[in-house]
Amino acid sequence: MSDFTKFASTKFDRRQLLAGATAAAVSTALPAMAAPKGEAAKLYALFDAFFDEDLTESPEQATNLGLDNGAHAGARTRLGDRSVAAWLKERKEPSQRLARLKAVDRKALTGEDAVNYDTAAYYYGARDKASGFDYGAVSRPFVVTQFYGGYSSVPSFLDNKHEVKSAADADSYLERMAGFAGVLDQESERVRADAGKGVIPSDFILDKAIGQLKQFRALPPEKNVLVASMARRAKAFGDYDAKAAALLAGQIHPALDRQIETLTAVRAKAVHEAGMNRFKDGEAFYAALLRIYTTTEKTPDEVHRLGLEEGAQIQARMDEILKKRGFTQGSVGQRMAALKDLPGESYPNTDEGRAQILAYCNRLIAEMQPKLPQWFGITPKIPVEVRRIPPYTEAGSSGGYYERPPLDGSRPGAFYINLRDTAERPRYALPTLTYHEAAPGHHFQLALTAEGSLPRLRQNMFFSANTEGWALYAEQVAMEMGLYEKDDLGLLGMYQARLFRASRCVVDTGIHAKGWSREKAIAYMVETGGDDEGRITREVERYCANPAQACSYKVGHTVWAALRERTRQRLGARFDIRKYHDTALLVGPTPLTVLESVVDAWQG
Repeated sequence: MSDFTKFASTKFDRRQLLAGATAAAVSTALPAMAAPKGEAAKLYALFDAFFDEDLTESPEQATNLGLDNGAHAGARTRLGDRSVAAWLKERKEPSQRLARLKAVDRKALTGEDAVNYDTAAYYYGARDKASGFDYGAVSRPFVVTQFYGGYSSVPSFLDNKHEVKSAADADSYLERMAGFAGVLDQESERVRADAGKGVIPSDFILDKAIGQLKQFRALPPEKNVLVASMARRAKAFGDYDAKAAALLAGQIHPALDRQIETLTAVRAKAVHEAGMNRFKDGEAFYAALLRIYTTTEKTPDEVHRLGLEEGAQIQARMDEILKKRGFTQGSVGQRMAALKDLPGESYPNTDEGRAQILAYCNRLIAEMQPKLPQWFGITPKIPVEVRRIPPYTEAGSSGGYYERPPLDGSRPGAFYINLRDTAERPRYALPTLTYHEAAPGHHFQLALTAEGSLPRLRQNMFFSANTEGWALYAEQVAMEMGLYEKDDLGLLGMYQARLFRASRCVVDTGIHAKGWSREKAIAYMVETGGDDEGRITREVERYCANPAQACSYKVGHTVWAALRERTRQRLGARFDIRKYHDTALLVGPTPLTVLESVVDAWQG
């Protein structure tokens, strides 16, 4: 785990920052906010109302953000409503909020007020277009898969996010734990409702989900995270582990059995075909999801072509480095696959080997710190920790992901890495993964947002192309910082990861718009980049379960990289990389079009 100093819950304020030289550069693009008046005051009153509604509707979000107190203290005993009725209400929300937003005169807004309005308008507009489909969720076509569902998210949430510092906290935990059974039943109800409309996940998706559910169900109480968490954290307050075990046996196990039964019944009707075009209005739904995740109007054909073109360029660069290292025979993918067999590039598939990987990732973060001031004027105070993905969800999880800190800074950011099979985590691939997920990637952008003074609604918005594009761009910055100067294999790992993101554009659009099979997508990615087939299989199955999201990385990176080059050429000698990064990061979460408009107006 990271040993960075614990963040002391202070926030940087834009107005305070503007007193400094670096922040003065930011003010050119986004002037400091005075007390809002007129239309701006109406806008922020709406933002406050929207945010308050979000916290009421999602108790988990209130806890995630450290805001389950005061008016929202009741959130600590509840989980969100996942029922069909709640979903129908959720579908209407984007259009309702757009209508309320239009009551504000956009023409009367300037500077940061205009940026905030435009960001919210895009956010709700894109979701409104994806809400016209009567199955799945706003941003995905299925309710329960190997990748998401209450069966995996709720136990992790209770263990990692629900704090237990008193008997009252432990009581609240048990109330939420009892509510977990209801969550499972509500999601099972929606699975059955969607199946009645002909919307059933592919057979391989259901097989993984059912397998993970059975694995979780079979754990003895003392090894189930819901009980073990109480045993570990509430021992001083009473026999809460026994109470948790009783809830597990009496309420949660029966609900898990019912969900397994539901998915098994649906599985009998599942097909192996993976693309969204097999569903009613599936092509239109996929186009709407591309709009949400890429924040562009790119068509599936355009995204597919981008992936092919970028992939060819990246492979050419990898070929040069491989030849310098003496790898001359076979395709780029075949030569990359051979790197894993080199001495020192693999870890034992044991707990000791997993600990070595976590320690190496933490060391990479620590070794980067002295170089950061040359590239960033502002860096996060909130620390980041490297953690293993919970074993009961590893089989269906991606290679790694980041969980942002709460807005109050009470918990660190967390980089979760999948260590199910250490053969999939060769040493040369770990630096770029760490730079992407932790520093200067996701952690920099999202922790700075948490520390900042943007409206809370803005802080809590998520635009995948911006966020994933930044993290992929951060991998590029790590290379430019000289972190690979003595590590050609690590540099190859960086290019392999970039090729992986380009290939995602090819296979995601291939599956959902061009009729590709799961097997064709897996073969393409393995042959192109030389990644481990087990890892690629999980990734492709993720794209089948969560269409379009995988396209956001390379689309976003292309915009981030082009925006910097365009700004450098425009400003000439006035261009300062530190000020540029501070300016772009302090814009906060936005669609790519809004990011570009802000940076294009910046005068250095």
